[in-house]
Amino acid sequence: MAPIISARGLAKRFGVAPLFRNISFTVSEGERIGIIGPNGSGKSTLLAILQGGVAPDSGDVAIRKGIRLGSVLQISDFTEGDTVRSVVTRALDAARVPESDRAARTAEILGRAGFAEIIDADASRLSGGWRKRLAIVEALVQAPDILLLDEPTNHLDLAGIQWLEGVLQNGSFACVVVSHDRYFLENVANEVVELNPAYEDGSLRVSGNYSTFLEKKEEYLHAQRNRQEALENRVHTEIDWLRRGPKARTTKSKARIDKAHEMIRDLAEMNTRTKSTSATIDFSSSDRKTKQLITLDGVSYSFGDRALFDNLHFIVTSGMRVGLVGPNGSGKTTLLRLLRGDIKAAAGVMRQADNLRIVYFDQNRELDPDVTLRRALAPDSDSVIYRDQVIHVGGWAARFLFTAEQLNQKVGRLSGGERARVLIAQLMLQPADVLLLDEPTNDLDIPTLEILEESLLEYTGALVLVTHDRYMLDRVSTVVLGLDGAGGAERFADYSQWEEWTRERKTASRKQESVATIRVGHDGNKASGATEPGAARIATAKKRLSYKENRELEAIEERVAEAEAELQSKHDALLDPAIMSDGARLHAVSLELEAAQKRIDDLYARWVELEEKLK
Repeated sequence: MAPIISARGLAKRFGVAPLFRNISFTVSEGERIGIIGPNGSGKSTLLAILQGGVAPDSGDVAIRKGIRLGSVLQISDFTEGDTVRSVVTRALDAARVPESDRAARTAEILGRAGFAEIIDADASRLSGGWRKRLAIVEALVQAPDILLLDEPTNHLDLAGIQWLEGVLQNGSFACVVVSHDRYFLENVANEVVELNPAYEDGSLRVSGNYSTFLEKKEEYLHAQRNRQEALENRVHTEIDWLRRGPKARTTKSKARIDKAHEMIRDLAEMNTRTKSTSATIDFSSSDRKTKQLITLDGVSYSFGDRALFDNLHFIVTSGMRVGLVGPNGSGKTTLLRLLRGDIKAAAGVMRQADNLRIVYFDQNRELDPDVTLRRALAPDSDSVIYRDQVIHVGGWAARFLFTAEQLNQKVGRLSGGERARVLIAQLMLQPADVLLLDEPTNDLDIPTLEILEESLLEYTGALVLVTHDRYMLDRVSTVVLGLDGAGGAERFADYSQWEEWTRERKTASRKQESVATIRVGHDGNKASGATEPGAARIATAKKRLSYKENRELEAIEERVAEAEAELQSKHDALLDPAIMSDGARLHAVSLELEAAQKRIDDLYARWVELEEKLK
């Protein structure tokens, strides 16, 4: 495949520390590249360089002529007063999309993304998840040849992540995605690149999905360990030789001395590169003996006219790890606040064990931006007390990968992942019977996610976890509580059971809608045949209709069902990203959709006409 973007020898530094150096990067047609790496390795900066928004310190980027490039940033904000419709219209204008292509493309992309009912909503007032969806739609309607996405799954609910996976899997465009979501990378990426100074070239690129990358990475690290051990043995030999003194040397020894010093430098450089650091996360439980910690007995809560959960019965017991799932707006955060006691149920009873200690991780991560890191980690002095031990703030900061130089830095200048680590550090100082974690995984890199998972698995108290990270849900949860967004709540053994239940409900709902549509007349009233027994209806028809009309009436319901199925297939075709990005095919399918709709309208009109003859 021909390259769309080709970058050679890229280097970038902020301050004295280099983010990366001598990075070469290509993106070709059909590639879906996942970029991973520890926080601070320069993933977002690399995306910005590829887009042209940031200049590298050295190296160059070449983009094929005529390429349309779209991007979705980590933070998706919109101006107050902007509506969903105006955001999309502005994007179409910027891409100079012809008027003839706009209506069908906009309707289908917005419909598939879930905006059909809220197209005139204020974009700036949408939730974080819906703003992220809109930012993705804003890029998609411009029909990009390549799409750059920076942490697109942050703030998306599980349904939104699955929608995005489908868009990227079926899209005709290439994409480069920075993500720490391991299932997302597994399902989407056909190339994975890790930026990490531990690699000799600063990065490791593997063809295949995330699990293939892990296999190849292990092979690389194993070979690197072997090289390192061999180099260490040779260096030891040369050092012994150097220590023997001049008598043991020949006139040819100068070259060997130079070679020995070169190997010592190489070994020192390799040891520096391969030195790994990771955050230390270890939540403290209170070792409470009480079994039942929180009891929900017939609890209900509504937001306006909409029930978030109704008549909910659930018990949180010691050692239980609950994964709380559901679409955006289904009440997950509300339920956490209710468990904590911040709000009261509209009906039912919520009981907590006496002197229950609850620690809450807020997804909004409200930290005073003007406070220094030193004071955020140790508010009262230059030390903290953790598990009855006094630890200096410098040592405490080092557990969360902060350097001594960062201690006087303002919290407002920290990255999202660094702020998450500060909050986790604060939580760890509070022994808890119950941990309530609301989206703790946003902005955390994969090594930190793995350490967080291990800590939660070892935690002996109760845990209620809201996260879009399906891998973490599968690994950590002992039970899943699913909220459907319409007042219902069900308990499941694991996340896959919840997914299956959700699919079955959607299928049943579509069938009910189809049956209801078939049985309702075109004018919105029930066909009179629905109010009489079938045999009596046919008998009446035989008396008042001709033989041909009788046969037509008997078959019309089946014909409507067939027409409805055809209409649905045309809708499904329009949802195919490959068709959405092809103007000619999109136009053809749009015409077929109109024809299918006209056929249904004609059938309903004829049905009404035959019914009128019977009156």
